[in-house]
Amino acid sequence: MTVQTGQDIDRTGFVQAWEEWHRQKEEVLSGPHGFLAITSLRWLSPEPARFDDAPGAWSTTDEGIVVDLAPDEELTVDGTVVRGRHVFGVIAERASVYAGAGDALIEVAKRGGHDIVRPRHPGNALRTAFTRTPTYAPDPRWVLEGRFVADAEPRPVTVGAAVEGLEHVYDSPGRVEFELDGETYRLTVFNGKTPGALSVLFTDATSGVTTYAANRSLQLGPPDADGRVTIDFNRAANLPCAYTDLATCPLPPTENRLPVAVKAGERIPLERGGAA
Repeated sequence: MTVQTGQDIDRTGFVQAWEEWHRQKEEVLSGPHGFLAITSLRWLSPEPARFDDAPGAWSTTDEGIVVDLAPDEELTVDGTVVRGRHVFGVIAERASVYAGAGDALIEVAKRGGHDIVRPRHPGNALRTAFTRTPTYAPDPRWVLEGRFVADAEPRPVTVGAAVEGLEHVYDSPGRVEFELDGETYRLTVFNGKTPGALSVLFTDATSGVTTYAANRSLQLGPPDADGRVTIDFNRAANLPCAYTDLATCPLPPTENRLPVAVKAGERIPLERGGAA
């Protein structure tokens, strides 16, 4: 793996690659069933409950999540139309399954040990009114070389969540160290979305000023054989909770609160009063 820093980057290609990354991220966020389409966050209990934005009566049982559909109601699960009583089963932590209901998708999931239902409707006003996310202009200065330092064994790290009282537990394989303006900083990392990749949750001195107060995330590629990794703060991204209160996003561990201003990446969304 070649680790690039701001000193050896072709600016034109760099900006084009960043623009494509941001375009793809915005497409996912604002897609017909993206996070902006969520209309409610329902916490299930053993007592069946009906919701005005999803068919059926939903409950959590020893069998897992169950929905009881009225005679005139149906869902589509894995391409099959289901009616009556349907058992989704026990869903793993941070996993989601989806059921179709007309043009909507009903997300059935577990977060922080709790079974939830989150309907996603393409016509939700938050989605239809969305235009774009403000950002800092991409700047090669914010592409840094870091060093991954692995722990002897992965350690569980408990962090808070955007929802008060909720906690998430992630395994951390180690930390990433980097230098900025002559100072060394260290960030606890979690496993990324692909084998060997790493994920970082952090805040910095811009948080709550020009960037979202609670968190931003950064995806890192796998370290090379010497532990070197590229840290591109231009791709510091908002999590869904930056746009909607119907997300259960994790908060950064305490040690990931950087005392410096990272003036790169995504800024406070317009939906939260951010500046255009």
